[in-house]
Amino acid sequence: MKTQKQMWGIVKHIIVLGIGFIMIYPLLWMLMSSFEISPNIFHRAGLFPYEIGLANYPAGWAGLGRWTFTRFFRNSFMYAGWATVGTVLSSSVIAYSFSRGTYPGRKILFAIMLGTLLLPAQILMVPQYLWFHTLGWVGSYRPLIIPAFFGGAFFIFLMTNFMNAIPHELDESAKIDGCSFYGIYTRIIMPLSVPVLVTAGLFSFIWRWDDFMGPLLYVQGRPQQFPVTLALRVFADPTTVTDWGAFFAMSVLSLMPAVLIFIFFQRYLVEGISTTGLKG
Repeated sequence: MKTQKQMWGIVKHIIVLGIGFIMIYPLLWMLMSSFEISPNIFHRAGLFPYEIGLANYPAGWAGLGRWTFTRFFRNSFMYAGWATVGTVLSSSVIAYSFSRGTYPGRKILFAIMLGTLLLPAQILMVPQYLWFHTLGWVGSYRPLIIPAFFGGAFFIFLMTNFMNAIPHELDESAKIDGCSFYGIYTRIIMPLSVPVLVTAGLFSFIWRWDDFMGPLLYVQGRPQQFPVTLALRVFADPTTVTDWGAFFAMSVLSLMPAVLIFIFFQRYLVEGISTTGLKG
């Protein structure tokens, strides 16, 4: 019986490894193709390149015309960074008001906020574009960054559930010591909410870093303002001859920030999600 269980465990691990390999094969193929010369990329059947070299990376980093990928990466970090800071800070304040506030209509406002999660982004795309066009913001990153400082429904919901799990006795103790409502937020709630704040920051940064439609709508016709996502799209122009080796090299580099951030902050991500909604 013991031998049978061990064999079944080995079979399960083999199956899981096989499925995992199938899932990451496109990424592995892209990584290996970044070291292959362009003419051979689509003429090889295996995973490993015929000729290994690093020439694709400096060739791809040269970018588009006089704009290198240094500019595109800087634009992506600026967009994702500021939008993440705005989202985390504003969402935490709103979540604190939902979690600890006692004003009339709080539950109704929370329900309305949750209802916005049901709206597809495609429905909001046209009215938002018309609004930002009227404000004269089209052609810049303002439509993508400024709204982030007014909270995000998903992150507000996540943080509210986390803050509800923080014992209210801590609030009472802080009030006895003379702490105000806002002092409780800065001195009690915020330090204890680090896991969910980091979790929200991770999600926000990765979503903004991978965003293609937002910059496509609002950053129009200005290559110097392109983030990495738009630069890669223009770099792989089907109407011209594309240097696929350089394209895959830049695609690999574009994945690195999100992957590294996820690896370094994975502990906070797991803790922030696993403890959300638990009563303490």
